[in-house]
Amino acid sequence: MTGEAMSAPAPVSPVQSGQMPGGLAAGPTAEPGIPVLRWSSRAHSIPEIEIELARIWASTKLTTEVDGREERRVAARTSVMNLVVVARRSEIGEHAASIISQLTGRHPSRTMILSTADPDGPAWLDAQIQAHCILPRADAPETCAEMIYLTAGGETGHHPDAVIGPLLIHDLPVTVWWPGEPPFGSHQAQDVFSVADRVVVDGSGWSGDGLDRLRKMAELLDDPHMAVSDFALIRQSRWREAIASAFDMPDLLPFVRSLRRISVTYGTHDETGTPGGTNVVKPLYHVAWLASRLGMRVHRPLAALPSATRAKGPARPGAHPPMSRGLGATLHSATGDVSVIVRPIHSTMPSGTTLRVELLAERRGSELRVEVTAESETVMVHAWLDGVELLRRSFLAPRRTELDLLAESIEAVGRDPVATDAIRMAAALATPSGGATPAR
Repeated sequence: MTGEAMSAPAPVSPVQSGQMPGGLAAGPTAEPGIPVLRWSSRAHSIPEIEIELARIWASTKLTTEVDGREERRVAARTSVMNLVVVARRSEIGEHAASIISQLTGRHPSRTMILSTADPDGPAWLDAQIQAHCILPRADAPETCAEMIYLTAGGETGHHPDAVIGPLLIHDLPVTVWWPGEPPFGSHQAQDVFSVADRVVVDGSGWSGDGLDRLRKMAELLDDPHMAVSDFALIRQSRWREAIASAFDMPDLLPFVRSLRRISVTYGTHDETGTPGGTNVVKPLYHVAWLASRLGMRVHRPLAALPSATRAKGPARPGAHPPMSRGLGATLHSATGDVSVIVRPIHSTMPSGTTLRVELLAERRGSELRVEVTAESETVMVHAWLDGVELLRRSFLAPRRTELDLLAESIEAVGRDPVATDAIRMAAALATPSGGATPAR
């Protein structure tokens, strides 16, 4: 096989890293907490890759002489997991690698970044094998982790499991991170997911409204051994905490079982807010989380709400079409029906960003209205009982970076029942009428 037609992402400069081709090198003293490239080599077959991986740890001196004494400079391999990144474009792989390298000290792993090329050409494989090391503290040896850039061409790229499988460290969990838009249900995706214990995605970046892909992702949970982490859901933890805090007052807690309406407003760049044009995965997750926690079921799934009635007479010159009323659904709780509204509003915020969550509850002749909003690093909660403001709080809750989200995802052990139930409920809400099944 030949892999010269497609090269892996360019390595860090040996001058900057202290790396020497094909071997772990002492180089300059690393700064604590700063990852350094210590090894780089190439291979063009699975056996060659395995040889290079073995060379990293078997044929390199991992100690250095300090004041006449041998001291360990590089710790023995301490991988705690396998991390597989499926990157359909090279820039996605490079971005993922830059994030993963920052996790070397916290979560040393064998990482594979897989991309495919020239699907109709001859079979070939090109691999770049690297060792990234990090110094936890000045008096500790470096901790190193392996990173393998894999580009599979032709028939080799049609069977990713045959490339990934032999390179996994056995008896360690396997997390598959699929940035971009995973083709759930495709042969390639099924091959990759067959070796995974956890799948990590970001549903907020999917094209269209994201709902079809969300439904297909939820099918992965039919496998009781599979866990799913969606950055779109994890990001909302600050919203969930704020919503829950509205009911920590004894006088307001009983209202949580008497919800009558859940309304989520999200931003869109489309001046008409046409359904299907803006990703609504994040707004939908707010509804799904509440519904799943409160034991609701889907009575009527999401559907476009009727357009607002236009006033009679000719439209004003230059007037824009009316903004869509969004999507509506009906949930059923132990105390009655709950209406759901997912409504767009024109905004300069990124499309699909949640702007406001409103809850309306009625109990024993009284009405509770709760409103949660967020600005930058702050989340605000307001609550009114029969029109009288009872609660006004603000929480300092910084937005989390991709590094934070990935770290939380791979630190998770087993399934998160809250996330699992929310994803299933979201899929049930997103299933067209006639095909809906109760969320489990």
